[in-house]
Amino acid sequence: MTEPTAIEDLLRRHAPQVLGALVRRYGHFDAAEDAVQEALLAAARQWPTDGVPDNPRGWLIRVAARRLTDTLRADTARREREERAAALSARVTVQDRAPREDDTLSLLFLCCHPGLTPPAQIALTLRAVGGLTTAEIARAYLVPEATMAQRISRAKQKVRGVRFGRPDNWAERLPAVLHTLYLIFNEGYTATSGASLMRRDLAGEAIRLTRAVHRLLPDDGEVTGLLALMLLTDARREARTGPHGELIPLDEQDRDRWEKAAVEEGVALVTQALSSGPAGPYALRAAIAAVHDEAPSAAATDWREILGLYDFLVRLVPGPVERLNRAVAVAMVHGPRAGLAELDALADELGELGVGHRLDAVRGHLLERAGAYSKARAAYESAAAKTLSLPEQRYLQARAARLGP
Repeated sequence: MTEPTAIEDLLRRHAPQVLGALVRRYGHFDAAEDAVQEALLAAARQWPTDGVPDNPRGWLIRVAARRLTDTLRADTARREREERAAALSARVTVQDRAPREDDTLSLLFLCCHPGLTPPAQIALTLRAVGGLTTAEIARAYLVPEATMAQRISRAKQKVRGVRFGRPDNWAERLPAVLHTLYLIFNEGYTATSGASLMRRDLAGEAIRLTRAVHRLLPDDGEVTGLLALMLLTDARREARTGPHGELIPLDEQDRDRWEKAAVEEGVALVTQALSSGPAGPYALRAAIAAVHDEAPSAAATDWREILGLYDFLVRLVPGPVERLNRAVAVAMVHGPRAGLAELDALADELGELGVGHRLDAVRGHLLERAGAYSKARAAYESAAAKTLSLPEQRYLQARAARLGP
């Protein structure tokens, strides 16, 4: 008997590949997604007792394809669809083996079709390729679940009938593709909600897909930079949590637990990205991650170099997260009061939104370093109340508690 958790991980990994295979062969995005869900349910019922088949992806494709053709055949109102279903059903029986080509990448580019708005591209990709639920995506975007469900549904309707395959206009879709992969990785590396700090399946899938894009565009500096950023960040994964799943901040991590092979590959990739032309946002983020990863200790980190890199980054991407991270670098170079001044300016501009609980968390850290313990405790408590991540919440509450009543 196979462990249920192992089966769940296997199904999550194969789900976008199976959906991509069905959409490529048959079209009908909505119907294909429903058929895949039925196949996943069938697997979840059968595999724990019958065992996982030798070719799980092929099994899922075969079952989902039969469900899809049954659906098409049942729609007798349109004769053309009935004829198409009959033709398709003859092809299903030969799909015992999964195709050698992984259709997930083609599905990714379909979801990032230029006819969709950027929010729709990202939402559809997170749903179809990343495997996030509609509720999880809605929380990430701070919108009601019903609103996100409508957005995803409209996106599916717009890509209906679009030719499935890798597009010729790479440049037009690439920024949305990279941004989407970046968001999937971030959700996997630091989950926005739930009892676990990380969702390793999502982070791993984002790295796998980014590697696939990098194989197609090995000379693109931003593709290379994004892959480097993911590897350099994910290298710290094992050191980020304690024995009970508690969060361990970067400056307290045991660096011997960092994955050295990932660091070495990431450093080599970021070197390649920076030498391929003007540095873009992902290459700069990767360069910052490389400075952290190459430092033998937290105390030996070259914060002046990091601040210089953030200065370049915020010129290209003056977003709230980038500016918040730069404020930390300012504090490490020029002292906590200088960092707090940067935070005040950012808070005045953004109001209560912008970076969620992170602004209060950073404020608490800098106030603690400045010796303003009462204010630091209040900032930590405010940040803890805003986050939906239980490990982050517990960490912030612990920081507040150690500063006294």
